[in-house]
Amino acid sequence: MKNLKLNAWRYFSLLLALAVTVGFSSCDDDDDDDMMPDPDDIVDVLEDDPSFTTLSAAIEVAGLEGALSGTGPFTVFAPNDDAFGDFLSDNGLSADDILGNASLADILSYHVAAGSVMAADVSAGPVTSLTEDPFYVSIDPNNGVWINGNTQVIATDKMASNGVIHTLDYVITAPTQSIAEIAVASTQASTPEFTQLVAALTRAGLVDAVSGGFEDNLTVFAPTDAAFEALYDALGVDGVDDIDLDLLTDVLTYHVVPARAFSQDLRDGASLPTLLEGENLSVDLPGLMINDSNLVPSMLNIHATNGVIHVIDQVIIPE
Repeated sequence: MKNLKLNAWRYFSLLLALAVTVGFSSCDDDDDDDMMPDPDDIVDVLEDDPSFTTLSAAIEVAGLEGALSGTGPFTVFAPNDDAFGDFLSDNGLSADDILGNASLADILSYHVAAGSVMAADVSAGPVTSLTEDPFYVSIDPNNGVWINGNTQVIATDKMASNGVIHTLDYVITAPTQSIAEIAVASTQASTPEFTQLVAALTRAGLVDAVSGGFEDNLTVFAPTDAAFEALYDALGVDGVDDIDLDLLTDVLTYHVVPARAFSQDLRDGASLPTLLEGENLSVDLPGLMINDSNLVPSMLNIHATNGVIHVIDQVIIPE
């Protein structure tokens, strides 16, 4: 937020004008109070802003006007029209598709939290939405505020009579699959990935450990198939079944941090404790590396019910 600087003369003039105004109008204070209009509620504020036409239309179609005009207070993280445009384009959808979505009310309610939280009071961590599913706030090293790792807050503190509105540059959606389910689904994609990771997790009996819900908080640094193939070559084995089971288990648990850490939560030089007792991972943000492995920029912040996946290009071996 930008600070406005007034020079001394302008500041003095402003104070003088204010004093004169107060002096002439003090006797009419009661009348002025009676004539002051009530501040607009959240629905009215959004409708009056031309950058929220899609959101306003969606609120009306979803039948949420009454709820968002209520006493509240509410904090609304509001995607603007550009945000909806990007979301629809990325997902091959039209505006009619999202307005006709049977889950539209839940999609919109996921952007709303109870209470009025100003930008200065926003902190990193989970926030319970009106759907009762949490979304996750991250604050990056430059103090930018992000939600679920892929959506940034680009404007803040738009006030309404029943709450406050913060503007988003994308539409947020609640994850519906666990880390394990995402990995398995990826093995069946047109361009398969994580086939070796899933095979390794299965052999080590760790699939259930990465299959939880919102109550779990994990970060998995997930090696690509190419990374596993390079490991097999280095170990002189044909595949995951030829690796000693204890070693395989140690390697896999070394890739899991018991916290939900989006890329914006990472700090350069940080040491991240892992599920392998006594072993930590190191973060190199300028190099975009975890230990000696590169993070894949296009495959960060894959959000799951039980945590987040960051893809890496090398299997990390604990010392």
